Amino acid sequence: MKIANLNVSFKGFYFTDKYGDTLTRAQATQKIFSRVNNIFIDMGLFFVHNVGYIPSHHIRSIVYKLAGVKLGKGSVIHTGCKFFAPTGVEIGNDSVIGYRAFLDGRGKLKIGNHVDVASEVMVYNSEHDMNDPKFEAKIESVEIEDYVFIGPRAIILPGVRIGYGAIVAAGCVVTKNVPNFAVVGGVPGKVIGERKNKNPNYILGRPRLFQ
Repeated sequence: MKIANLNVSFKGFYFTDKYGDTLTRAQATQKIFSRVNNIFIDMGLFFVHNVGYIPSHHIRSIVYKLAGVKLGKGSVIHTGCKFFAPTGVEIGNDSVIGYRAFLDGRGKLKIGNHVDVASEVMVYNSEHDMNDPKFEAKIESVEIEDYVFIGPRAIILPGVRIGYGAIVAAGCVVTKNVPNFAVVGGVPGKVIGERKNKNPNYILGRPRLFQ
């Protein structure tokens, strides 16, 4: 008889993983603890994500900070933003995160000052290793330097550093490091130009009040 990963026989009981491999009791206990812990994490994220639709930057910022997001002075996150592990997300001063962005905090995600992230941008720092026999996930940090602009629906993949003052075009998929002041576009992202202003010192505008 088998109940989930618990197997019962005349010789006693033992645990197996999803591949059917036998686990020690210590390994099984660790997996059970991890699964229960993930349930509580998902419940917390469900709450945070629902708060993300409240039309108040002040309320959302308070909840995001309580959830572990490091949010700098004057920075705002528009409605509909979703996270994996908010504690891994760090955002500098005067940065704007657009509507329905996705910020992955399973590894370190550092966003600098005066960074403009447009709507529905997705930033990942964890992905499955396609060459791993069990298709396990790997984690790599992502860093976005100061004065970067990321266009709508761009995707930033794990292990990427986007250099100071760089521009990522709408819909671009960034798979490797972006040089300072470079303009990248396409799938996968390639350098298509260079930003002329090498000394940006602007302050981003006020966010939409109810967005």
